[in-house]
Amino acid sequence: MPPVFHLPEIENEGKIVLEHVHDIAYVHDTVKMPISVNTKELTGAALEKALAHKLRELLAGVAWLKDWQVEIDPAEYRTGCDIKAVLPLPNGGKAELWVVCKANPRPHQIAYDLTQDLPSSQNKRQSRVWVLAAPFISPRMAQLCLELRWSWFDLAGNCHLSVPGAFQLERTGQPPVHRIPKSGANLSSPESARILRALLATNNAGRKWTQRDLQLHARPNVSIGLVNKVVRHLHDQAFIENLPDGGFKLRAPLELLTAWRGAYRFDRHQRRSYFTALQGRRLTEALAGLESLTGGHAVYAAFSAADIQAPHVRQPKTWLYVGSEWEDKFCEEAEAKLVDSGENLVVLIPEDNGVFYLQEDGTTGEQRLSCTNPVQTYVDLFHCGGRGEEAAEALLEQNLKRAWKARGLL
Repeated sequence: MPPVFHLPEIENEGKIVLEHVHDIAYVHDTVKMPISVNTKELTGAALEKALAHKLRELLAGVAWLKDWQVEIDPAEYRTGCDIKAVLPLPNGGKAELWVVCKANPRPHQIAYDLTQDLPSSQNKRQSRVWVLAAPFISPRMAQLCLELRWSWFDLAGNCHLSVPGAFQLERTGQPPVHRIPKSGANLSSPESARILRALLATNNAGRKWTQRDLQLHARPNVSIGLVNKVVRHLHDQAFIENLPDGGFKLRAPLELLTAWRGAYRFDRHQRRSYFTALQGRRLTEALAGLESLTGGHAVYAAFSAADIQAPHVRQPKTWLYVGSEWEDKFCEEAEAKLVDSGENLVVLIPEDNGVFYLQEDGTTGEQRLSCTNPVQTYVDLFHCGGRGEEAAEALLEQNLKRAWKARGLL
């Protein structure tokens, strides 16, 4: 694939502007215009006609591309191609875009359809590019297309059309012009988070699951009905895959972690500012005593957990999760007082005790408080401000990815 050049934004009466640089066509947003959402679903010939019209608009934006043709229901339709575009190229060759139209595609269907053996061009001077087209392409579907080397576009004009050695059109962020399919589960709820922690925890990497197993692992307890709903949603989004002999396993841990990170509500935890005169070893030993006193409802969190799991960003404050019923005991053991400024202890009172799931114990021979599980540390870091995103990235590279790779998940 030729390199992509990121061009400066150019305004042209609120329209999308396309530039061509070194045989690369790169399209980008300028001004987002308000678009009304059409709730009428398009199917069959009407959908193909609308998508063919949108493809013509996109190709017309490549100033140097001439004499191209877009055909609906080409002779090759039996191969699964609904629209075909033939593009004469400057070098004398041709490129073909073979477009598959879907009315309401789901990521798990796309993950299957796009991995099937499809015919390639037998002409060395004619490249063939397979393209997914739909009224709406979700970020997850777009991601799967890129992974499987398919191009894509939707009716809003969002697209990734790549002809190797010739041009590349990219645009994202345009609001949908048709109703977005509803999500099957709310990943931002505390109960859903309990299920996601169990799936993503590196301790469980590579594990074969059943819904009953997952229910037993989620802490605190969740209903089997919720497990069923979340699992169906994760399968629909191609984050998990069914196994031939029954059950399922995690398919895309990094992508699922990113989805959870986007849904996660760090602001639902209460933040308290404390000061203690205890320092160094004295503070470490005082906090270590909370482990048995609280029954595991006190742990290092955020930056303090990352200092142990993937040291990268140093900062002077100690971060903790403490169960609401144990806050007074924490104050007593740590000799801590609430302050308006000058805090050196940041205490998070969790919205849900799921944050204490699968804690990581102290290093061998070291007596200290446990840490939140790395996946919990990661989502907290990403949202807690300061240099949290930087620390989260270090944790991802040094800890989570290595564990998933060791289990064959990446």
